[in-house]
Amino acid sequence: MHMNWKKEVKSWAIMLGVFATLYFTGLITPIVGGVQSLVLATGLIKPKVLLENKTNEAFDFSGQFLDTDGDRVGLSQYRGKTLFINLWATWCPPCRAEMPHISNLYDKLQDNDSIAFLMIALDDDFTKSKKFVEKKGFSFPIIHAAYGLNPSLQSQAIPTTLVVSPEGEIVFYQEGMSNFDNPEFQGFLEGL
Repeated sequence: MHMNWKKEVKSWAIMLGVFATLYFTGLITPIVGGVQSLVLATGLIKPKVLLENKTNEAFDFSGQFLDTDGDRVGLSQYRGKTLFINLWATWCPPCRAEMPHISNLYDKLQDNDSIAFLMIALDDDFTKSKKFVEKKGFSFPIIHAAYGLNPSLQSQAIPTTLVVSPEGEIVFYQEGMSNFDNPEFQGFLEGL
């Protein structure tokens, strides 16, 4: 009995050691993100095209961001368009998990001038965000929350995804990952 207890402690210590190594070397994020992306690919986690607490709230168009060229981007320039907004960071596994699916959706809708994608990076170092998107070959443009977030974009968790109608109302709001690359969600965006 006594020996088994020691063996048990040792195996737990090894498992914790492996986890700690992955965690502190940063390897855990891509691993967890990859697993979560596979889960999303099953199509089991789809966005519910409805709102919980922000239904048809007016979107705040104040605020500025930086694009990958270092130029300022004002939210106000997107008035009148359907806006797909995603708040993400490279250190967030669920954000990484949903990105390939968002990239596929973007590829299908990028020629639609009435729909704009705002992928807002929350990493302190924008270079990290840019390298990540480049390495993965995602086609959507990214912007950096260098000047903070207005009240409409404040959320308790990331990833957070919002859709703003051309009339300037929040018509979709979701905290947590989802697979947005499906016909229902694409139809929802195109129908606005």
